[in-house]
Amino acid sequence: MEDLIEQYGVHLGGERNCSPHTLRNYSSDLLHFCRYLVAEGLCQDANKKIVVEEIDRQVVRAYLGSLVKNCRKSTIARKLAALKGFFRYLVDEKYLARNPLSVFSTPKQEKPLPVFLSVDDVFRLLGGVQGVGALGLRDRAILEMLYSTGIRVSELVGLDWDDVDFHLGILRVLGKGSKERIVPIGEVALRALQDYRVEQGKTEGLPAKASGPVFLNHRGSRITTRSVARIVEKHLKVAGIPVRMGPHGLRHTFATHLLNSGADLRAIQELLGHASLSTTQRYTHVNLDQLTAVYDKAHPRA
Repeated sequence: MEDLIEQYGVHLGGERNCSPHTLRNYSSDLLHFCRYLVAEGLCQDANKKIVVEEIDRQVVRAYLGSLVKNCRKSTIARKLAALKGFFRYLVDEKYLARNPLSVFSTPKQEKPLPVFLSVDDVFRLLGGVQGVGALGLRDRAILEMLYSTGIRVSELVGLDWDDVDFHLGILRVLGKGSKERIVPIGEVALRALQDYRVEQGKTEGLPAKASGPVFLNHRGSRITTRSVARIVEKHLKVAGIPVRMGPHGLRHTFATHLLNSGADLRAIQELLGHASLSTTQRYTHVNLDQLTAVYDKAHPRA
């Protein structure tokens, strides 16, 4: 079964254009299912190798039941999606005659409202960054870029200098599924990026090569998503903003502020790189300020 999982991973990466992050998650979920079968002594031959043909609905139902205690609905839904995709692939490739997961539906998930900052909090956050030295200027440029463009943290760390057009004020971004899109950059963020580039070019060991990565760590290598998360957390704390959020929170903030200022939902969808408008519609929540303003204006005894 591990060989089949490996083949499926090649299929997802080569034919379905899935991101490395998705491939890691699906591979981990499928191997977790294998470990469950081994631990429970299910669907194995005399050599204790898993026999895929023996996996039926009851086995899958028992596995999903074992997850309920310790996993969130979103985690269970992801593991089920991984299994459904895997077994659909096995049927398509004639490894199996029928799909034991065809009757399973994805569990309904909670849809919490996105965590985002107010405009005042954004100004406090960005105004509190000390743009001194290559790393200080880098931190300021990272925060300005996340808020100005709404790009994903994976897209940010993947940027190279030749993806940035300083003259036109745009970025070329490679998003999910290797889909490319063009995103505008605000003047303030562009200036912060330019300041960082100049400093990076002056700093020994951090050359600003045209084809090299934009954001570097202290060792001069491409920065990681985890490092960007730490930078966001650090500067939220420095600014005294009592909100727990990572880089994705600034993406939520970008979308929410655009929508509250009257931007078209379709335009926001394009800027964020969402494949479906339903994903963008989560930002149509009404914030407390708007709700209070409507109430004060409309209610006779407000």
